[in-house]
Amino acid sequence: MLTTRPFAELKDLDALRDRLNTNMSFPERVGSVVAGSALILFGTSRRSIGGLLLGLLGGAFIHRGTTGHCAIYEKLGVNSRRAATEPGVRGDKGIKVVKTITVNRPPENVYDYWRQLENLPRFMPHLNAVQTIDNRRSHWVAKGPAGSSVEWDAEIIGDRRGQFISWQSLAGAEVQNAGSVWFEPANHGVSTAVRVSIQYQPPAGALGATVAKILGEAPEQQLDEDLRRFKKLVEAGNAS
Repeated sequence: MLTTRPFAELKDLDALRDRLNTNMSFPERVGSVVAGSALILFGTSRRSIGGLLLGLLGGAFIHRGTTGHCAIYEKLGVNSRRAATEPGVRGDKGIKVVKTITVNRPPENVYDYWRQLENLPRFMPHLNAVQTIDNRRSHWVAKGPAGSSVEWDAEIIGDRRGQFISWQSLAGAEVQNAGSVWFEPANHGVSTAVRVSIQYQPPAGALGATVAKILGEAPEQQLDEDLRRFKKLVEAGNAS
């Protein structure tokens, strides 16, 4: 009977075991560590049983992020380390955010500014860059947790001047997302009601999104501020 493991100490085998055991993408791992750290800080500040439980949960999130292994994912057969194999966000998956703001400019003017995708980082500071590839496709670079960045390609799937733009991320995106922006006439066409709908898969999951909300970094909060900046830019005549 074999009583020794002659290959157990080989580093290549250890690395292989680590890769097979990792079922989380890098952005999600970073997000999990950030979310766990925030939970620990928030929990210890509470000085209560509830705070202690939050701290313990934060420790579990940090372990999840540092090891790259999620036990729940394993049970569900999920592996976010593999690039997304489908575009956009299907059905009711992920988190959906809808916001509306009125801009005192006609719909065509407001649409034209948004349709030039390179303009988006001017009022969305969490975007590092948006580069147009062709008439429908574009490359996006966004700020990730803890100084990291995430990238994806997107395509416009619906476009009508002065009315709406809709898009979805392409297969392989580090952050799956989809959305639309509608430009609806208001005040007899002098103004525009801009309605933005975004659906996305948060890098650290639903709990990570909750922790981000506590820290004031949730996408719904960001989108409110983004739209206020957008309104200011367009109304100031900087939409050309």
